[in-house]
Amino acid sequence: MNPLKSPSSRARGLRRIGAALVLGLSAIAASAQFPDKPVTMVLSFPPAGATDILARAVGQEMSKTLKQSLVIDNKPGAGGNIGLAAAGRAAPDGYTVYMAAVTNAAIAAAAYPPQQVHLMKDFVPVAGVAIVPHMLVVPATLPVRNVSQLVALVRQEPGKHNFASQGVGTLSHLESEMLKAAANLDIVHVPYKGSSLALPDLIAGNASMMFDSIPASMPHVKAGKLRVLAVASSQRMPMLPDVPTVEESGLKGFRADNVFGVMAPKGTPPAALEALTRAVRAAVEAPELRQRLQEQGVELRFTPPAEFAKVVDEEFKTWARAVQQAKVKLE
Repeated sequence: MNPLKSPSSRARGLRRIGAALVLGLSAIAASAQFPDKPVTMVLSFPPAGATDILARAVGQEMSKTLKQSLVIDNKPGAGGNIGLAAAGRAAPDGYTVYMAAVTNAAIAAAAYPPQQVHLMKDFVPVAGVAIVPHMLVVPATLPVRNVSQLVALVRQEPGKHNFASQGVGTLSHLESEMLKAAANLDIVHVPYKGSSLALPDLIAGNASMMFDSIPASMPHVKAGKLRVLAVASSQRMPMLPDVPTVEESGLKGFRADNVFGVMAPKGTPPAALEALTRAVRAAVEAPELRQRLQEQGVELRFTPPAEFAKVVDEEFKTWARAVQQAKVKLE
């Protein structure tokens, strides 16, 4: 039997090879053109809060590098799980990314029952973006000027005070639960859907305290409507050098660095991820943006994908322990 293929067999083989080459070249061309339409960035929080402020500022800079507009899509609720689920179920084509409040996502993963979408299992890192610590604020009318005085006041009037938060299961919520447990306070939780809805009631004195983002609360502090008692971060903030940390105020071991970064649905093409990472880096390293956000309490910090994956893993481990210790369980 002649081992050589017939002309018709060789022709069919060549056609298959040609088709594969065409598909390969088409894929390369498509990836080289990314993005050829606007990119959507999903958030788990409403407008005017820290996540929104950060996303819009970084997104505007990213659009310059991508040469496409970047659209912000706010999807608040359920401790961040609504926005997380929406982003995680999006097509993994690079045209949907998620501005992850990583610390908040880690808390939600530990405090809520298992969710259908998980930040570590269903996303891949694009880059770390920033650290945005919270600060402990009280109404200017409340007669306290430090954490010790706040603790003493609440203890004197058990059950008569409440604390506002950005929502059930958020970092803002858990920070107060940690303070409540550490200082043995009888204080009631009143959750809101983000800072923008909580702050008016806090200013009016309907809540006695709140852990909130610096960008959202600082304008009210400067206006004399709120008073800042401490920052929740492990170190003092450069823009607030005279404000102690909560740990310095007497609650040992209290630390909450609020980590943010951009993630993409698992399966996003490498070429798209690389383009997005370049855009994030250019945005985060833009001098004017760094200066402007630093003045608002945001420390921009570019973290490459592989390193950022380790940061995310560590945040999930840290806050799983914190949730367990604070005995926070949410439905």
